[in-house]
Amino acid sequence: MGELLSRWHQALAEQSPVAIATVIGGPGAGGKILVSPDDHVGTAGNEDLDRAIVEAARGMLEGGVTGTRHYGPQGQRRMDDVEVFIQSFAPPPAMYVFGAIDFASAVARIGKFMGYRVTVCDARPVFATRERFPTADEVVVAWPDEFLKTAEVDKRTVICVLTHDPKFDVPVLKAALETEAGYIGAMGSRRTHDKRTARLLEEGVPEEALERISSPIGLDIGARTPEETAVAIAAEIIALHTGHPGGRLSERGGPIHFARPEEAARKG
Repeated sequence: MGELLSRWHQALAEQSPVAIATVIGGPGAGGKILVSPDDHVGTAGNEDLDRAIVEAARGMLEGGVTGTRHYGPQGQRRMDDVEVFIQSFAPPPAMYVFGAIDFASAVARIGKFMGYRVTVCDARPVFATRERFPTADEVVVAWPDEFLKTAEVDKRTVICVLTHDPKFDVPVLKAALETEAGYIGAMGSRRTHDKRTARLLEEGVPEEALERISSPIGLDIGARTPEETAVAIAAEIIALHTGHPGGRLSERGGPIHFARPEEAARKG
């Protein structure tokens, strides 16, 4: 308990995201687990239950959500023997959507659904309006790269570049690559991305840094409409965060839920 409290106080002092999961009903009542994006401390009683709680807490922490979850004694998700209260100490992660096009409206909607604080930014005031993006938390009229240089960005931040215009997307991608954003995606065909890549190299961006850009943006699910494309982008963001390959569950063997790569490495 001493280490858990110490880690909690440290996280709060550093303003780092952290969640506290407390068993408030059923076997193991009183058990606590501190969960950060990279590891956890404490136990709810057994490894299987701990794994289920940690997975749920990470998902809630990414969205800045607090609430109650129910499990079976061994972490079964369709049982309610164990009641766990999970409290997140983190602001919602940021999603920055650059390019006030129809696709941006769909991405903003799904971003809010996923728990992000969504900002839509475009230098063209006729497109960047509250009427066109009612679900966004903020609509900004500014050059994307200039805005991003002053925006708050951390490892949970998602950056979606949908401008599809070199004069906008090359500068903002260069600025994005200078941050620690967890996801950087850019819309466009492979030919467009190749041209963009050449321009970024000319701007002095290291070749290895370009690997951080997901382009064409989204998972390959055959998306065509803005809404379908938003689903593909959301799926890629989730897959990247969880370390999953993004294939069909029906074609993969083994358990549906498994530890993240950093968890597996630490246990190994």
